[in-house]
Amino acid sequence: MAGTVLVTGGSGYIAGFTIRQLIAEGWTVRTTIRSLSREAEVRGWLGVDNDRLSFFAADLISDDGWAEASTGCSHVAHLASPLPAGAVKHEDDLIVPAREGALRALRFARDAAVQRVVMTSSVAAIAYGHPPGQTTFTEADWSDPAAASTGAYPRSKTIAERAARDWIAAEGGALEMVTVNPSLVLGPVLAPDFSASVEVIKRLLSGSLPGLPPLGFGVVDVRDVADLHVRALTAPGIAGERFIASGRFMTMAAVAQVLRDRLGDQAAKVPTRRLPGWVLRVVALFDPMVRQITGEIGRTRATPATHAHDVLGWTPRPAEETIVDTAESLIERGVVKV
Repeated sequence: MAGTVLVTGGSGYIAGFTIRQLIAEGWTVRTTIRSLSREAEVRGWLGVDNDRLSFFAADLISDDGWAEASTGCSHVAHLASPLPAGAVKHEDDLIVPAREGALRALRFARDAAVQRVVMTSSVAAIAYGHPPGQTTFTEADWSDPAAASTGAYPRSKTIAERAARDWIAAEGGALEMVTVNPSLVLGPVLAPDFSASVEVIKRLLSGSLPGLPPLGFGVVDVRDVADLHVRALTAPGIAGERFIASGRFMTMAAVAQVLRDRLGDQAAKVPTRRLPGWVLRVVALFDPMVRQITGEIGRTRATPATHAHDVLGWTPRPAEETIVDTAESLIERGVVKV
């Protein structure tokens, strides 16, 4: 089945690959960007059939443009949400647009008689604020936004997804909603303006990290995350479901080893020395960005995608392939000099 779908946040990392797949599968795609002055640029790096792609100006914190973008759509993929590249001045800078943007997308979708909204959430809405002994998390888990260890980004994703689900229950009518909850999204970049999540590989390749901190994350490919969104748009009988999009949990040391093993001389700047956790804690006293991740030191947050595999037949590609493709893309585009 292919109808007309609105993809919000069309200049975003996951959105770009989602738009590409949707058009390849026969959908007519509408997408939102904050300013139409970027339309030509975004069309250029998407490289798709322009006759089946149209742009609308809309912002997460304003009603302007949403009715026009939504009217006539059978489905919505709500991918637009703030992802900080560094420390934020106030958590509301993330929470307010994430929550209000989700509610705005749902409200206009309902009013336009859209069948289903697939919303991008995150494992950040699943795996934070739990006791240190818990190392594996599923779709049944929810992050605790009130916990002191839950940072601004996990808090924003949890509050936004909770608010969206509460709204659907109270006011959604016949509108269905499904969420996709990715872990750390890596993969090839389409443009120099790439996602903050790719900074991990950029910093390792460029040698800007003095060593390898005791941190880790689930790795998932942006192409596979896009594919899960597309599957979730039309699969029957999944209203209200959550789907984790993640591969295996990897430490920074393991990611660095993949780069060295697979890239040879191009990985010459990748650090080999491991940093003890106390070093990060000292740096955090002076660096607000580092302060946000001290709760991750030594933690394992495995988020198996068993549910997405069992229900939607989704299987992510090997993490090693994703890591190498990310690195080669950054090198090819000149983002990293090796």
